[in-house]
This record gives sequence, structure tokens and C-alpha cells, in this order.
Amino acid sequence: MKEDQSRSLFIISLSNRSRWQQFLICSSGFFFGYLVNGVCEEYVYNRLNFSYGWYFTFVQGFVYLALIRLQGFTTKQMVNPWGIYVKLSAVLMGSHGLTKGSLAYLNYPAQIMFKSTKVLPVMVMGAFVPGLRRKYPLQEYVSAILLVVGLILFTLADANTSPNFSMIGVVMIIGALVMDSFLGNLQEAIFTLNPDTTQMEMLFCSTVVGLPFLLGPMILTGELFKAWNSCYEHPYVYGVLVFEAMATFVGQVSVLSLIALFGAATTAMITTARKAVTLLLSYMIFTKPLTEQHCFGLVLITAGIFMKLLPQIKFPTQVLRARTRAKQENYHLKDVKRPSGNKGDEEDEQRPLV
Repeated sequence: MKEDQSRSLFIISLSNRSRWQQFLICSSGFFFGYLVNGVCEEYVYNRLNFSYGWYFTFVQGFVYLALIRLQGFTTKQMVNPWGIYVKLSAVLMGSHGLTKGSLAYLNYPAQIMFKSTKVLPVMVMGAFVPGLRRKYPLQEYVSAILLVVGLILFTLADANTSPNFSMIGVVMIIGALVMDSFLGNLQEAIFTLNPDTTQMEMLFCSTVVGLPFLLGPMILTGELFKAWNSCYEHPYVYGVLVFEAMATFVGQVSVLSLIALFGAATTAMITTARKAVTLLLSYMIFTKPLTEQHCFGLVLITAGIFMKLLPQIKFPTQVLRARTRAKQENYHLKDVKRPSGNKGDEEDEQRPLV
């Protein structure tokens, strides 16, 4: 059913394109948006010392609303009730805030590797979300476990080579992972149950409902006033935040397109591949030490991604299902034709010879 949905990525129509074209277009938009996002985030947190994740997400939300308005979206185009987005928005804003806030206690590569493991909780949670009830083969779980093992090795090496590593950050990023496991599956369930849902609707409603959720943590922690004063003293920070939000907007819309067309688990694997690329760029741009243990962890992560993608290349699920349906139809046709053929033979035998 997903293949028949009317989808577009900004001005690019996806409905009349092949699956590979859809995949490449959405993945390209995602990689562009989040690679820029990754570089900007590390620059803001590590170079500008702007460690205010909740406020960062707050500013990003207003940039999203402005960009969505420029796309021409209005509430009249909504096809889902507002109540659906309350739960989704709480999870979304919590995930964003914890992810960005963890950078105050974790270095960026360590955070990236923690987030890379989200494919495993996403797969597990997909079995319990109403409307999905996904079941994955053992090989996909093995690939996810390889990602986790690679993460552990990399994180242990990173803790020895970087001073910016704290258990507080670990707890925050684990909380973000739990929320991510709900987030992707909830988004896929909404797209599945109501195919007319657009990416702009989901992003707009999630942002509008989610922004008030950020005020509580910012006020309780005092981050709202600290971040406001910091940006007042250094207004150029807003320029970086707005540029990062614009790039992330492209990536976020691309992610929603991937979820709608390919599902939450496949999208999680794509985001994992992006994190590996971002990680390498982080070490190249910001000149950090890369040990043998780092490399071995990356090898395991690469093996996990390869194991996930290999069965899809050799034995695509849709191809197998199509072949099965074709065989069943052929058998059915044979069964239907056989009686008619026998009846015709009997009639021929009963006809008088002239």
C-alpha cells in the first residue's frame, strides 16, 4: 500500500518514481541536512561553548514553523486530529532536548555512536506498536547487535581519549534512545493508518504541540535565561542556529518521507550510516585522535550495516511476496482451467461422428 501513496519531497514528486529513485532522493536530502546539522552542532557546542540543548531545540522549532509556512501548509489541510500529535510531540521534543543536552556531558562522537544503536530498540518496539506489529528475521537482530558491540568498543576508547565524557550524558542519551524507539514507530503507524498524512502536517503539528513542552525544562533548569543572555552577548550564535535548523528541516522532511515509504527500521539503518559518515567527518575536521579500538568499533558497525542491507539486496521482501502471489495465482488458474478442459474433452467425446 505504501508504494501507491502520493508522496513528494518539496517540489520533487516521488509517487511516479521507482523504489530505488525514491530511496536515493530521500536519502540524499537526509544526508545533506544532517551532515550540515552535525558539523554545526559540534561547532556550536565545542567551539562556541553554547551547551543549551533545550533552547537550541526551541529556536529550531520556530524556524521549522516559518519554513513550513513558506511551503504553503495550513491547518485546513490536516487529515488527523490534534490529539494524535500530543503523544508524538512529547516524545519528539524529549528526544531532541535530551540528545542536544547530552552534548554538554558527552563529546560529539560518543553521542553519535550511542544514537547509532537506536535501530535495535526501534525494531523491538515495532513489535508492540498497534497498527504495525512488525516481525524481523534473526539476521536483522544480529546486525543490530553488531552495531551495539561496535558502539561499546568505540565509546570505551573515546572515554580514554576525550575528557568530555560523563555518566550524566550517558543517562540522557539512553533516555533519548528510548524515546526514539517510540518516535519512529509512532510516525510509521500514523502514515500507515492514514496514508493521506503529509510530511508537512506531521512536522507542523509535532512542532506546534511540542514547543510548550520545552518551556518547563528550560525554566526549571534556568537554561532559558542563561541561553537568552548568552545569545544577547553573542548574537551571531542565532545565525548558526538558524542555518543549522534550515538544513535540519530538509533532513527531517526527508526522514519522514523515508519512514512513510520504507518503514521505521529501514530508516533507522539509514540514519546509522549517516552517523558513521558524520563521525569520520568530525575526526577529520576537528582533528581528534583515532585509535585502533576506534577503528575496530567502526568495522563492527560497518559489518552490522552490511548484514542489514545484504538480505534486502539479494532477497527483497517485496519480490519474494510478489513471487509467492504469482505462484498462487498460477496454481489457481491451473485449477480453474483444468475442469473446463476436462469438460470440453468429455463433450468432444460425446459428439456424434459425421
